[in-house]
Amino acid sequence: MLTFSFLVFLIFFYYAKDLPRPEKFTERSLFESTKIYDREGKVLLYELYGEVKRTTISLDQLPDYLKLAVIAAEDANFYSHFGLDLKGILRAALINLKLKKPVHGGSTISQQLIRSTFLSPKKTLERKIKEIVLTLELERKYSKDQILEFYLNQVPWGSNCYGVEAASQTYFGKSAKDLSLAEAATLAAMIRAPSYLSPYGKNQDQLLQRKDYILKKMEKLGWIKKEEAKVALAEKIQFSKIRQPIKAYHFVLYVKDWLVEKYGEDFLQKRGLKVYTTLDFELQKEAEKIVEELARQNLGLEAHNAALVALNPKTGEILAMIGSKDPFLDPYPEGCQPGANCLFEPYPNVALLPRQPGSAFKPFVYAAAFKKGYTPQTIIWDVKTSFGIWGKKEYIPQNYDQKFRGPVSFYQALAQSLNVPSIKVLYLAGVKDSIELAKKLGIQTLNQPPSFYGLSLVLGGGEVSLLEITSAFGVFANEGYKVSPTPILKIEDSQGNLIEEIKKTPKKVLSTQIARLINQVLSDNQARAPMFGENSPLYLPGFEVCAKTGTTQDFKDGWTIGYSTSISLGVWVGNNDATPMAEEPGVVLAGPIWHRVMKKALEKYPPQPFLKPEPIEVKKPILKGEIDLSSPHSILHYLKKDDPQGPPPKDPSQDPQYQLWEEAIKEYLSQQ
Repeated sequence: MLTFSFLVFLIFFYYAKDLPRPEKFTERSLFESTKIYDREGKVLLYELYGEVKRTTISLDQLPDYLKLAVIAAEDANFYSHFGLDLKGILRAALINLKLKKPVHGGSTISQQLIRSTFLSPKKTLERKIKEIVLTLELERKYSKDQILEFYLNQVPWGSNCYGVEAASQTYFGKSAKDLSLAEAATLAAMIRAPSYLSPYGKNQDQLLQRKDYILKKMEKLGWIKKEEAKVALAEKIQFSKIRQPIKAYHFVLYVKDWLVEKYGEDFLQKRGLKVYTTLDFELQKEAEKIVEELARQNLGLEAHNAALVALNPKTGEILAMIGSKDPFLDPYPEGCQPGANCLFEPYPNVALLPRQPGSAFKPFVYAAAFKKGYTPQTIIWDVKTSFGIWGKKEYIPQNYDQKFRGPVSFYQALAQSLNVPSIKVLYLAGVKDSIELAKKLGIQTLNQPPSFYGLSLVLGGGEVSLLEITSAFGVFANEGYKVSPTPILKIEDSQGNLIEEIKKTPKKVLSTQIARLINQVLSDNQARAPMFGENSPLYLPGFEVCAKTGTTQDFKDGWTIGYSTSISLGVWVGNNDATPMAEEPGVVLAGPIWHRVMKKALEKYPPQPFLKPEPIEVKKPILKGEIDLSSPHSILHYLKKDDPQGPPPKDPSQDPQYQLWEEAIKEYLSQQ
C-alpha cells in the first residue's frame, strides 16, 4: 500500500509541475488557421479561427444567472466536487452504455479548462492521467470562482470567439454583463458544440431547444424563479448580423459543417489546413446576382426567398450553392420569430431543408413505371377521377389548368406535367417501388411508410431537399450512374502535404435505357409546349436541356430543376414559414432564375447531346399507344398493374381502382 501511494505521489508530482501560472489561461497559443478556397485555389472564401477574438472580463462583472446557466449546462455540481465528478462520470457511462455510443461525457468545467488549454485532443491513457492530475492540482491551487473565471474567458464559442465577452459581442452585439437570462442560456447552450450549434448554421432550432432545456434545468435546481423561467422561455432571441465577411456564405457553412464532422473543431483550430472546395466562384457570383435581382421581382408575387444548387452530375462536385437570397439581410416582417413565422430568414440554408417538391417528383415515378415494363407510348386516360378515400376524404385531384384531355400517352403526361394521369402512373408503378427508386437515386428524406404518402406522392406529398433532388436528377443526366454530391476537392496541411482527396466512384442505380427515356421526354420542348408554351423559361435555344417544374399545394413552394450532360441545376422559391405565395406555378416563380443561371452555366460547361433510347418492342396495343375508342376501357382492363407485359388479367374488376377508373371514362365520354 505504501509503495502504491508513493507511485501515485510520483505520478502526481511529475505532471503537476507542468501546471502553468494563472494568466496562461487567458493567453491562448496562436495556431495556424484553416483556409477555405474555391476550386482554383485563388479565392479565399473564409478563414476559420484566423483572427482570434478575445476580451477578458472579471467574474464580478457578470450577472449571476450567466454563471449559473453555464454551470447548469456543463457541470451542475461544479461548486461541490473536487475537480472530478464521479457521479457524473458514472451517470454518463450508464447513458452511453444504454445508447451504445459515447454521446454524453462526464467532464467537469475544471477538466474542460485543462484539456482545452494544455492537452492535445488525442485520446490516450497518458493524456487522461495528465488531465486528472492537472485538474486536481488546479482545484488545489485556485478557488472555484477563479477557475470559473478562467473558464469563461477561455472556452471557445465559435466564429473565432474565445471567452464569454467576445461571444456576447459577436452574437448579441453587447457586453456579457448586459445579457438577458435567455441570451445567457443561449450562449451556455453553444459551449458543447459551438460550430454545430452556431446561430448562423442549419441547427439553430437545436440551439434554441438546448437553451430552453438549460432554463428549465435552472428552474428545477432552484437557481431561478418559475416566473423568471417563464419570461425567458417566451423571449425572442435576436442574433446580431455576421461581421466577418464570408464569400459564398451558405456553401462555406456547409463545408465547415463537413470539416467539423470529419476532423473535429480542435483539429481545425490548430493545423492550418488548406481546403480546396468544388465551388466555381465565377458561377457562384453570377448566380448570387441573378437570385438577388429576380427574388426582388418575386416580392410582387408574395415570394420572399429563393435557393439554388448547381453541380456536375458526373463528379458530384457542387459548383454553386445559395441558401437564401441574402444571408446578411434581417429577418422580416419586423418582430417575427425565426423558425416560426418569418417570411424571410437569412441564415437557414434552404438548399438543405426538406420542402415539398410538387410535380418535380414526377420523373422518379415515371422511371419506376418504365422499370416495370410500361413505355412512354402507353395510353392512360386523363379524365376527372375519384381515387377513393385517401386521408379520410374522397381524393379527386385536378390538373393545373383544370382541363382534361381524354386518352394521353405517358410521354405527354410527363412532358406537360398532367396531374391526374401521373397519379394513375404512380398507382401502376407502386408507391413503395417509386420511393425505393427515389432513394436509390439519392432522395433520403422519404422515411415514412408508403401509406403515409399515398397517391399524393407524385404531386410532391413527401419532402426533399433542393440539394438531394438536384443531385438525383443528375442521375438521369449521367445515364443511370449516381455520384453523391461533394463540396470538397482536396485538403492539404500547412506544408502543402495532401491529407485527403475526394474522388467519388459512380454507382449504377438505374438502367441506361430508362435514364434515356426520361431525358427524351424532359428535353422535348414541343411536347411540353401545350402546357408551358414554346418559349417558356424551360427552353434554352441552342442547348439541349431537360427541365421539370414543381408547385406545391396552396402555392407554398415553387421549383424548377433541370440538367444537361454537364450540369444539374435546381431552384426553389418560397417563404421560410411556408406562407402561400401568389397563385403562380413553379415555372413562373423559379423558372426565370433557373433559365438565366443555366444559360450562364452552359456557356462555361458546354453539354453533349443526350443519347437516344433504344427502340422498344412490345406486343400489347395499349403499350404501343393504340387504343380502341369504339370500346374504351381504362388501362387496368388490358393489363396487370405489376406485370404490364405479361398476360392480361382474368378478372380486372378485382383491382380496387378498376371500377373508379372505368366510371370516370364513362362520365367523361358522356359529356363530349
